[in-house]
Amino acid sequence: MQTPTTKNSPSEYRVFIGYRYAQAQCFAEDLGNGVQLEMTLIPAGEFLMGSPEDEPEPQDEESPQHRVSVPQFFLGTYPVTQAQWRALANLPKYERDPSTRLRASLNPNPSRFSGDNRPVERVSWYDAVEFCQRLSHYTGRDYRLPSEAEWEYACRAGTQTPFSFGETITTELANYDGTYVYGRGKKGEYRAETTDVGNFPANNFGLFDMHGNVWEWCTDDWHKNYEGAPTNSSAWLDSKNRTETEKLLRGGSWNVNPLYCRSAVRLRNRPDYSVDVIGFRVACDVARTF
Repeated sequence: MQTPTTKNSPSEYRVFIGYRYAQAQCFAEDLGNGVQLEMTLIPAGEFLMGSPEDEPEPQDEESPQHRVSVPQFFLGTYPVTQAQWRALANLPKYERDPSTRLRASLNPNPSRFSGDNRPVERVSWYDAVEFCQRLSHYTGRDYRLPSEAEWEYACRAGTQTPFSFGETITTELANYDGTYVYGRGKKGEYRAETTDVGNFPANNFGLFDMHGNVWEWCTDDWHKNYEGAPTNSSAWLDSKNRTETEKLLRGGSWNVNPLYCRSAVRLRNRPDYSVDVIGFRVACDVARTF
């Protein structure tokens, strides 16, 4: 884990962009061969999910804004890295009900941009679920993908601005296509690849890379808006054809306009889809952890 250097909000932005240090309760899973997976405790609370009408460039699928209650849970401090992925990919296949049609094999090296501490990418929703099941079997704890509500709550970390850092974002704070700007931000670097996790400042919950770097799979099935959405942070699932419905992706990636890195942004894709902008992080419940 790298500790960011404190910076003052640049005055030329004329908007609030910043972060503060916050203490976080964490634990680490030992995956063997010196590889660990760090989990951060996300405190219980309530938040307004979705984008307000006065947020610049809101999308229809981000409304209506609604209040959600979230019990405490643990979330990966970082997206799953390639070293962590390999540690689990080399374990025996998880035996599951064949009717789920989930793939059991995991490619140990699926990523386009190689590096032990870079996020794993080119992984499908099926692959991410398989990883969680292997991790659960290995550790004795129930790991899963976060729900969409849990993800947004953790990303916002107590904020209601478009980004957890404020009204806009810069390429000093996240990895995205800096040739584009959002709001009153300014242009920056376009790295055109992933970066090591933890390379940018954490949000107020102590989570890294919640904006940019790679899109992250959530458990939920896709719904075109929040009409009828749960208010208790549970995953919003369709009871039929779970393995065929489109799934949620959150957070933006290294190759997108910062508009798509906002806390409220929602993307969808097929559960078998994998590309070099998609990764994930894992979650687990507190009651089944200690």
